[in-house]
Amino acid sequence: MTPPVFLADDVSGDRVLLTGPEGHHAATVRRVRVGETVDLVDGRGTRASCRVALVERDRVELAVVRRTVEPQPSPRLVLVQAIAKGDRGELAVELATEVGVDEIVPWSAARCVVKWDGERGARALGRWRSTAREAAKQSRRSWLPPVREPHVIAQVVELARAAAATLVLHETAPRPLAGLHLPEAGDVLIVVGPEGGITDDEVAALEAVGATAVRLGSSVLRTSTAGAAAAAVVSASTPRWR
Repeated sequence: MTPPVFLADDVSGDRVLLTGPEGHHAATVRRVRVGETVDLVDGRGTRASCRVALVERDRVELAVVRRTVEPQPSPRLVLVQAIAKGDRGELAVELATEVGVDEIVPWSAARCVVKWDGERGARALGRWRSTAREAAKQSRRSWLPPVREPHVIAQVVELARAAAATLVLHETAPRPLAGLHLPEAGDVLIVVGPEGGITDDEVAALEAVGATAVRLGSSVLRTSTAGAAAAAVVSASTPRWR
């Protein structure tokens, strides 16, 4: 079994002290023991293999044994995820992070039922970021995918304009994602609409800057699962999973 993973902003020293929520999780939730091996990551590709040197209440001291820097997978996967009601957005973030997406962009699409306004929006964004953090630890990732501020369609179009490829998931698209030629470098955007679907105007705006509308298969996936499924197809079709 692979060692548990904990996050720290700085893993450069020979000794690292985990305190706060991460220290509490290590000492009280995971109940690590002196001598146990754990991995410490900074969310930016550095992984340190450590041995637990001291355990106190909500506080764990780790001795670094070995440190490596893991390159970010290529191409980069950017999930543009429409804001969903309930916990479906958080489920989308969790699954996509576990599959390996490199960046998550919340999208306030035209048919989104939920709007992230004011304090409600700030709380929802915080939950997405917390979900991505915990999912990255669960899947033993050294790279933590940032969750950006919410975007509107004009901003998504600009992301698509700069990307190496943009894939718009659409149930009636004539082209399947499987077998599509994909770039091996740069950003690949995966655009997932809300439960009500992406509007024709949104698809047209993205296609105008080079996006491709694609379908995953004969079944229609929910917004919470479509992004992870598409990311898996892209990862299997590019060097990411080779």
